[in-house]
Amino acid sequence: MKRLISLLLMCFVCITLGAQSAEKLYNDGKDLYDAKRYEAAFPKLKAAAEKGHKKAQYRLGRCYDKGNGVEEDNVQAFAWYLKSAEQGFAKAQYQVGKSYKNGEGVEKDIDKAFEYFTKAAKQENGDAQLALGKCYLKGKGVEKDEAKAKEWFKKAIKNENDGKAILKELRKEAGEDDEDAKTILQLVGIK
Repeated sequence: MKRLISLLLMCFVCITLGAQSAEKLYNDGKDLYDAKRYEAAFPKLKAAAEKGHKKAQYRLGRCYDKGNGVEEDNVQAFAWYLKSAEQGFAKAQYQVGKSYKNGEGVEKDIDKAFEYFTKAAKQENGDAQLALGKCYLKGKGVEKDEAKAKEWFKKAIKNENDGKAILKELRKEAGEDDEDAKTILQLVGIK
């Protein structure tokens, strides 16, 4: 009888842990990640990601991308970013576009990069708006169009969440004689 009770208790504990919600796992993992406790965050994020949580999939991609709590692996990073991006998560869509642009974890494909930057930019992701503007400015993945480039650059700089940081970075890069940054600031009329 003791054995049966012990077995049932063990089963209950296993089921309880396994049934922990993806949202709870993600929140616990995110808190640990934000506290830079990556080794502790990784298993919680992975469990939530495997349950299909799109933000956890994105964060897990970041872990692999940056080597936070796990060995750096661009292929795994791309795979997790893609899972999240396919669920419409803008930050992940931007990272997928960036991976395609740079050929990190996946074969370089500027057309796909443009596609994913567009998806994220339309969801108000400032980094993607900036990247999309650069695509139009240079004719990467799309026909060169300075007017559309200017439009996306303005959106990026005015972006409610990312705009101030983007403008600050562009000014810094322009001060370091980065020609692209200088061109972008000139195009949008900022000195």
